[in-house]
Amino acid sequence: MRDIHEVLDNRAVTTLFQPLVDISSGRVLGYEALSRGPAGSPWESPAALFAAARQVGRETELDWICRARAYEAALAANLDPGLTWFVNMEPAASRTPCPADLAPVVERAHRRLRVVTEMTERAIAGDPSGLLAASADCRAAGWGVALDDVGADPMSLALMPFVHPEVVKLDMQMLRAPGDPHTARVVAAVAAYAESSGAVVLAEGIETEEHLAVARTMGATVGQGWLFGRPAPLPAAAAPALTLPFIAPPRHATGTPFGIVAGRRPLTRATKAQLMPMSRHLEALVGDGGEPSVLLACFQEARHFTPATARRFRRFATSSPLVAALGAGLSDEPVPGVRGACLGDADVLRGEWNVIVVGPHRAAALVAHDLGDSGPDPERRFDFAITHDRALVVEAARSLLGWLAPARVPELIAG
Repeated sequence: MRDIHEVLDNRAVTTLFQPLVDISSGRVLGYEALSRGPAGSPWESPAALFAAARQVGRETELDWICRARAYEAALAANLDPGLTWFVNMEPAASRTPCPADLAPVVERAHRRLRVVTEMTERAIAGDPSGLLAASADCRAAGWGVALDDVGADPMSLALMPFVHPEVVKLDMQMLRAPGDPHTARVVAAVAAYAESSGAVVLAEGIETEEHLAVARTMGATVGQGWLFGRPAPLPAAAAPALTLPFIAPPRHATGTPFGIVAGRRPLTRATKAQLMPMSRHLEALVGDGGEPSVLLACFQEARHFTPATARRFRRFATSSPLVAALGAGLSDEPVPGVRGACLGDADVLRGEWNVIVVGPHRAAALVAHDLGDSGPDPERRFDFAITHDRALVVEAARSLLGWLAPARVPELIAG
């Protein structure tokens, strides 16, 4: 292969598979698909392959190629239909159509395979609306979603509820530092999520019996690593598989935060001046030095996103995985590190003032609807509700993610 274009044009990607094993019985539940470029080429490793494709603007096409090759190999192996196939995906690929030559195998996979699509927390913060669209597509096909590398970044824990994964994959470094306070925080947050949702906890990087013992103490019921098998072609035959259970999908978030919460909580009427202390209190939860939390806020108009507010949000963004400000006249990045969205004149969010905070162990939302008063700004009246119900707060937060465009990335020069 002469260059990355030739690799992509020829679909020159191969797939290896690593088994996923039920820890208690040792039986195989499924396999993770691991893509490789042409052997012996500069693009053999997946990191080099994707970096090269990204540089020439063909990363989403490569993502489709890798998934299609994985599905093709799984279909050809004709193994137990109860096996679950773990396949990585970049949510940005959901914004681009499947290449025509790959569409037939993708369609067959939808009909015949049981797939869990793996995503990372980086994808959530970078493209929230793309993540929701990709997750919805997976679940429409009857497939599941996994959140990968949980614990590698402390901020991933706050983003876990937005993915609502069927499987939480603990980063392999968790097994190698079981006594680290960070590991304890990750394990506690994952355990809380798994208990409330029914999700499966999977430990990656199990290479020794000691790692396996640690994985058990962390609540993992599924393991992956060299102790069970290295990446390799699929076997010609396999013992009957255990079937990985899928949990119920998250409640579909439709409407606006105020509409969602007001439909299930009583409303109170107050002035803007009376609501300001509550709004500031919720904001302060993000910057209190505790757990990293997501902060989403609707300001109606840019003039309400004051210089003082901008300074606070910029500070919050240094320790939060996602801080967003939505309002008429706001740019895609109103201050460094803060995601923005400009609301149109007829946008339903123009009438709402919302402050939503979601962390690994806490959740809170203030949702308010402007009654349209004309007088002094502090005396404007709102109908509002405050809730700490985690499921309700997350549903309200998810409804806002669709307004956020993908994060801007530096322009790359094609080679």
